[in-house]
Amino acid sequence: MHPITEPHQSGLLAVSPRHQIYWEVSGNPHGKPVVFLHGGPGAGTTPAQRGFFNPERYRIVLMDQRGCGRSLPYACVEENTTWDLVADIEQVRQMLGIERWMVFGGSWGSTLALAYAQSHPAHVSELVLRGVFLCRPSEWRWLNQSGGASRIFPDAWQQYYLQPFHGQEPSNLIAAYHTLLLHPDTPESARLQAARCWTQWEAHTCYLEHNQAAIDEYANEHAALACARISCHYASHAGWLEGERALLANTDKIRRIPTVMVQGRYDICTPPQSAWELKQALPAADLQFVLASHSAFEPEIAKALVAATDYFADNDGQPNKTA
Repeated sequence: MHPITEPHQSGLLAVSPRHQIYWEVSGNPHGKPVVFLHGGPGAGTTPAQRGFFNPERYRIVLMDQRGCGRSLPYACVEENTTWDLVADIEQVRQMLGIERWMVFGGSWGSTLALAYAQSHPAHVSELVLRGVFLCRPSEWRWLNQSGGASRIFPDAWQQYYLQPFHGQEPSNLIAAYHTLLLHPDTPESARLQAARCWTQWEAHTCYLEHNQAAIDEYANEHAALACARISCHYASHAGWLEGERALLANTDKIRRIPTVMVQGRYDICTPPQSAWELKQALPAADLQFVLASHSAFEPEIAKALVAATDYFADNDGQPNKTA
């Protein structure tokens, strides 16, 4: 990882009458522009994420998506869809006067990176994707309904994800969580318990080795509430990415964009099948399987991501090494 430098620009951008999103710029003001798209949906940015980019070579833009991190209002799901977020990214680009930038996203951030690139291909110089998630109903079911990730982590599934239902699984868990997290009549104590259980379950699926510190971090009520509410909101609508807006159906729009994908071979949160299918649709993309699970900060994933950004810093706008 590269040294973490402090932002030299930051602020809140009003992207609608309801929402203001936090943005920051660090690194070299004259460097290669890159925008970092965080995961979730519903997580947020952290200073450590600047470390994927050489601050002497990159103009590093981080932004908290609607309802996340330092954006306002917190944990808000109204006027919060994939296409609202795509429009927000474009507003940030225009505000900063950037013509073309690298788009870097992992997990849900990879979904958003693909949706943005397919909407604005002329403004994307490269794509760096980690833990590819195409936001299909089958992928949501794998993580949030029994029979998928629950078979790999049955203990965490029982301990955390089924806890709000006293160990008895509803027929539609996403719908049941939606009621707990988003229905106005849900008591606040039940809402917070559901938020912690949703996020702690997901945290268990993100590491090759058990990482209790990271799982405990997900128990923070403030962080858990936005991540769980917004994730469940997006899961309930399949990310607004079905039919003509499905990501695999629109890869022809981004085939000329140099792309690197870094995928943990043992990623239980976003299994490698999605990265493989995206690679088939983008033959020139460089897909790298590494010995890791899902988190961007697992050693092999972090090393591959830094290598990708270092490569593109030296080969601006050039084709992939495997093209």
